[in-house]
Amino acid sequence: MSAPALTVTGLTMGWDDVVLQQDATFEVARREVFAVLGGSGCGKSTLLRYMIGLDAPLAGTIVIDGIGSPDLDVGRPPYGVMFQSGALFGGLTVAENVALQLERWTTLPADAISAIVRAKLRLVGLEGAEEKLPAELSGGMKKRAAIARAMALEPDLLFLDEPSAGLDPVSAVELDELFLTLSRVLGLTLVIVTHELESIFRIANQCILLDKESKSIIGRGDPKVLRDTSTDPRVHRFMNRLPRSA
Repeated sequence: MSAPALTVTGLTMGWDDVVLQQDATFEVARREVFAVLGGSGCGKSTLLRYMIGLDAPLAGTIVIDGIGSPDLDVGRPPYGVMFQSGALFGGLTVAENVALQLERWTTLPADAISAIVRAKLRLVGLEGAEEKLPAELSGGMKKRAAIARAMALEPDLLFLDEPSAGLDPVSAVELDELFLTLSRVLGLTLVIVTHELESIFRIANQCILLDKESKSIIGRGDPKVLRDTSTDPRVHRFMNRLPRSA
């Protein structure tokens, strides 16, 4: 049996005397669509920063692809990341944004890089948008361009930060369909940090639910099963979008 795509063990998150989560432990299987859920301030974004190696946790370990957490100062990361805003460079075209990873981490000639860029943009539905600047793109197109850039180096694991944030319902559903294609057809593992429950019920196999008050994971499993069967009132309220008085 192959190693999990991601293993988090005994993770304590925070800074100085502030603790957001304690002893967080979970695994993400290969080819899984895995969601990190929770209310505002529970530590979702901080957890993402730890998982991609931007910050070091107060305690615990993160293992990616069975070989440990990446050191971003040493070599190319074994994953791709789509940040919430897209994080595209405004002065570069869409094609140039996607090419950045290839130019930094490979020695491929320019024509090969150009061919890969066109293929990635075609995969996310942006064929013909190569020469556009980010300012010329809609919100959904910016997200797709960021996904194409995240896939430029052919990673097996993608981290996606609030991918549906700010999108209209149609664009959000179309993005969900793209994620399902990446998972089912290409076999990618997706870790999605989000609070968009409708999207998660549509595409996620597994999830964890972070709780701000207890500083712990209070729910884990298939999100639809948690929604329908959890006996924990905190989980039931969150997964069913109910007020605290319910």
